[in-house]
Amino acid sequence: MQQDLASPLKGRRSVGLETDDPLIYRAKTGPDRPAVFEVASGETCSYGELNLLVGRIAAFLISKFGAAESAPRIAFLGRNSIAQISVCLACQRAGQVFVPLNWRLGPAELGRIIDDCRPSVIVYDAEFAATLSAINDLHVPGLPVAGAEGLLSYAARLDPAAALAIDADQACIMLYTSGTTGMPKGVIITRRNAFASAINFAVVGEVTANSVTLCDLPFFHTIGLIAIGRTTLMMGGRLVISDRFMPDRTLATLADPALGVTHYFAVPQMAAALRAAPGWDPSALKALQAIFVGGAPLSPSLIETFLEDGIPLVNGYGMSEAGTAVHMPLDRAVVARHPGSVGFAAPLLEVRLVDAKGEDVADGEVGEIWLRGPSVTPGYWNKPEETAAAFVGDWYRSGDLGCRGDGGVIHVPDRLKDMYISGGENVFPAEVEAVIGAHHKVRDVAVIGIADPKWGECGIAFIVPHDEHPTVDELLSHCAERLASYKRPARIVFLDAIPRTASGKAQKHILRQSHLPS
Repeated sequence: MQQDLASPLKGRRSVGLETDDPLIYRAKTGPDRPAVFEVASGETCSYGELNLLVGRIAAFLISKFGAAESAPRIAFLGRNSIAQISVCLACQRAGQVFVPLNWRLGPAELGRIIDDCRPSVIVYDAEFAATLSAINDLHVPGLPVAGAEGLLSYAARLDPAAALAIDADQACIMLYTSGTTGMPKGVIITRRNAFASAINFAVVGEVTANSVTLCDLPFFHTIGLIAIGRTTLMMGGRLVISDRFMPDRTLATLADPALGVTHYFAVPQMAAALRAAPGWDPSALKALQAIFVGGAPLSPSLIETFLEDGIPLVNGYGMSEAGTAVHMPLDRAVVARHPGSVGFAAPLLEVRLVDAKGEDVADGEVGEIWLRGPSVTPGYWNKPEETAAAFVGDWYRSGDLGCRGDGGVIHVPDRLKDMYISGGENVFPAEVEAVIGAHHKVRDVAVIGIADPKWGECGIAFIVPHDEHPTVDELLSHCAERLASYKRPARIVFLDAIPRTASGKAQKHILRQSHLPS
């Protein structure tokens, strides 16, 4: 049975067409303003041109796949591009649901997602044609982006479609979660969710019509597609689209005075790679207001090194299910006073920290983060049991642990599922990872808990060394000076790389499966 993609709130008055569509108002009031720039190709679009392109793609999609009532899914397999953001916005205008696919996945993994969401078509870049052809039992038509028989060519022949008057609680995007614990789930994002998420990031990130945002992060993730892409266009700024992260090219783009990039977004590993690159020169980044970081724990030592260079790393916390939830302000003094904090609740979200009984914990105590607000998803595609388990009333249970400190700032010590108990004491792997990651010979680290006959559970640290390889004794000594005995890892394993999702989260289920005895 096919799931209704509208939320339980269906029937409420819709958000206005000129506010929840990021382009209509901007194309009317400033059609010649620069809207997007594509780093790889040098292609540019004004707001008027982008609005016309989106309208034509919407007309094509409506003519081929229908509109709001059936909420057809339109999948996209390709790197960041003007074409991809245009198809996303066209889906909303046409009453369809945009499903960006993770191009880092293999054919078998993609096949499972495609089988789950059952799209009407898969729009794809030529680079991924072979990937699609390798998927067994793919019963979905493919449509290339470019070429004489491609989407852009067909759309160019049509008059633009006007935006349809669609309920605000109709889905417009479906994002598959990164899959840190197994099979990804399709997160339903309604028009209201997307609009509220963009408002939240516009406020906490101080995004305005004068902002120029650089997006290296993939559009199949909420940070790239909504927090960066949608927010920038809604606010009338300029979106600089990068198809991949390459430290030298990113630094050159950030330093380009013709672009004047003000906002850059990264996971912690990307930020560390930028600072380690030969071309790192903070004096060339004068237009940059901050580097926004999220998706994985951010070590205080990394924050300090950037602050020394005069560039704040502004931490945040969010997820596909709610968008930007908690964020640090763009204030270097506040960042310096609260290293490692993810900040304050976004303006359109309520945040609770609760114990196992569902009762609020006191400041300074650790509780699960619960969220409520218009940006929160109505649930997961075709997974009613998982949806029911994720909510208590209208509160979304994040599965993450939080602690409220001085002035109301929130710290996220770890995932509830990642915490383990050693000798009767709670151990948060993120805390251990921060300590080990501060060692100058450690490039990357992930810690998991496993069963132990003596202590109940103990920790294993998976470490990617720098060129200068540390010894096990060095690392254990480093931990002994900084951690209580029950927090120290019982075992250290060296790896060439930590498996991570596109948002930077360590895939600890893979570590357990691949590196531990059965």
